[in-house]
Amino acid sequence: MLRYRADIRTLLFVAIYFALVTVQWVYSPSDLRLAIPLFVLTCFFSFFGAVATHNTVHSPIFHQRWLNRLFQVALTLTYGHPVSAYVPGHNLSHHKHTQTRRDVMRTTKARFRWNLLNGLFFMSSVTKSIFFADMRYFKAMFRRNRPWFHQMMFEAVVFVGTMAALVALDWKKFIIYVLLPHNYAAWGIITMNFLQHDGCDQNSEYNHSRNFVGKVVNWFTYNNGFHSIHHKYPGLHWSLTPAAHAAEIAPHIHPNLDQKSLLVYIWKTFIWPGKRVTYDGKPLVLPDEGPDEEWIPGPKETPDDVSLGAVPG
Repeated sequence: MLRYRADIRTLLFVAIYFALVTVQWVYSPSDLRLAIPLFVLTCFFSFFGAVATHNTVHSPIFHQRWLNRLFQVALTLTYGHPVSAYVPGHNLSHHKHTQTRRDVMRTTKARFRWNLLNGLFFMSSVTKSIFFADMRYFKAMFRRNRPWFHQMMFEAVVFVGTMAALVALDWKKFIIYVLLPHNYAAWGIITMNFLQHDGCDQNSEYNHSRNFVGKVVNWFTYNNGFHSIHHKYPGLHWSLTPAAHAAEIAPHIHPNLDQKSLLVYIWKTFIWPGKRVTYDGKPLVLPDEGPDEEWIPGPKETPDDVSLGAVPG
């Protein structure tokens, strides 16, 4: 049923998330030596659900459409947002208009002088734009593509209904075991955009994105550290990106844009020396820019073709 065998890992990680929530909900561990690690793991696996959401809207994991639709509902519950709603802000705004005023997630919206604050609060700087762009897109799809709109509403209804039931059962458990991990997942997946694009050259064929090529982080995040090749071939399955990156990106990209360690990059960028610089080490000068430019989905920009790009060979 799977298009790629590698997505056994995706299904396993989703199952682990639900198992973590269930175990904590039932047993409510009070020993902090157990409760804290379980909570941290739940946050991580909720974030992995957000990463799987990103992968799914580009490259569905099942051959059967009905299975993909059901899986989107499951993913919705792992990271706390309808999966279909990921399409407008990410696929049709960020991918098509990277780092321009039509990109509702462009990193230049974060303008704190202390770069750590840019990392911590990047999500808050783009949330409003994402929300209103989503609403306009939903309205357009209500008129243009009812099946997609109905799927999005199905995910939203299941999500809201499930969350309401959990609140009714035990609102304290809901906050700790569900709401906080969901918020971490949303913060993490949006903040990754800042790490992958801030200080890069959106006009360059190769230097528009930053990659994190460490094996450990990519094993847990389905190779999402290989971001440049993803922008070139959005529909390429995540299991194929390392080889494609090595063949088509690595020989041409600036060496600073292939970071070996995500944690080392975070330390240098936000802690010490903590300076906001371009990919080649120059101080980043933010452009004077106005508000978002309106982008209206064209007749061909529909969720039926969310990969937005062919795959190589």
